[in-house]
Amino acid sequence: METSAARTETATRLARGAADWLVDRNPEDSSLYHGQAGIVLALQEAARHFDDDRYDRAVKARVAALVASIDSVEGSSLYFGLAGVAASLAALGEHEAANDALAQVRDRFDGHRWNSMFELLAGNAGIGLGALCAGDLDLAVTAVTPYLTTADQTPGGVNWQVRPTPPRSHHIAHGTLGIVYALAAVGHAAGRQDLIDLALAGAADVVSRNEAGASGFLVPHSDPPHRPELIERYSLGWCNGPAGDAQVFRLLARVTGDPAWVRLGDRCWQTVTESGLPRRIRPGFWDNHGRCCGTAGVLALACDRIVERGDDSTFADVLVDDLATHALVDESGVRWSNYEHRATPPDLEPSPGWAMGNAGILRELLRYARLTEGGSGEYAIPWPDHLATNH
Repeated sequence: METSAARTETATRLARGAADWLVDRNPEDSSLYHGQAGIVLALQEAARHFDDDRYDRAVKARVAALVASIDSVEGSSLYFGLAGVAASLAALGEHEAANDALAQVRDRFDGHRWNSMFELLAGNAGIGLGALCAGDLDLAVTAVTPYLTTADQTPGGVNWQVRPTPPRSHHIAHGTLGIVYALAAVGHAAGRQDLIDLALAGAADVVSRNEAGASGFLVPHSDPPHRPELIERYSLGWCNGPAGDAQVFRLLARVTGDPAWVRLGDRCWQTVTESGLPRRIRPGFWDNHGRCCGTAGVLALACDRIVERGDDSTFADVLVDDLATHALVDESGVRWSNYEHRATPPDLEPSPGWAMGNAGILRELLRYARLTEGGSGEYAIPWPDHLATNH
């Protein structure tokens, strides 16, 4: 068992190695999810943390590449298209280029949506958050306004058809809570109580589906089940589980001042910490180290709670130890291989991106190291759907 100081040193060393590995990776993908828009933000975190010119140079090169890519990015979404590129560029001070990207996003709007998806990762909700992050409140409101006229009443509140098939998804990545996050964030920024009220109705629907009793929080992926042959009924991570649900409840607590949302966040955390993760209890249970659906996304919430709820670092330590155990280390740096038990071989190629790879893990390791050294719990660069901690 490592001491606290030794674990912090390990997290810092792994983060530096992860950044070193990223410096030599240049995917053609520009997206926030897999590509350069997310990678450049992680490298900026490393540049600020380590004060290393290598990372500064890598950031400048990737910013230039992102600016040059604007006219060739086909999608408009936050995680796979121009809204994410714009949010990344704006966060790095490239406001003119970000505005150029958002102008194209605005031109592609058909008055209702941008594509067949209608949620956070690929649809209106994420575009609203990307525009808000880039400073374009008007576009942010435009993006989320269609939710006012497309909400369907449910026994518990409201939800939306987020894809052109019957299943209704419930969580942050592709479902109701992602729309709730966008409505609440944009509504709060714009002073639009109608958007906030709709967000609360959406959240009420998801809360009504809790199956973990009064002390926990666990909601199925979707109803009726979407692709049940591939997608498990219950998840624990950021994308489709209580680690992400709690992030929405953090925002609603901030916007409304209602402590009931804080209590719901606590129930999410109890479910996460009692689930057995990050142990691989059975095939398919916990096979990912990344930010979207793996260990790094849970570490993000653990660090939020250290700052806001006064938690100790016990569970965060467990997560960091697990990342250290699974790190692949050699002369090229540090990276992680996710595991797919249905594939042969099951160990997947390491990814550089935010969602499943180094960029997302790097950001969380650096934040953990700063916190456990007594420093700030803030990131150097904000993320569109992750609320800054309230000290």
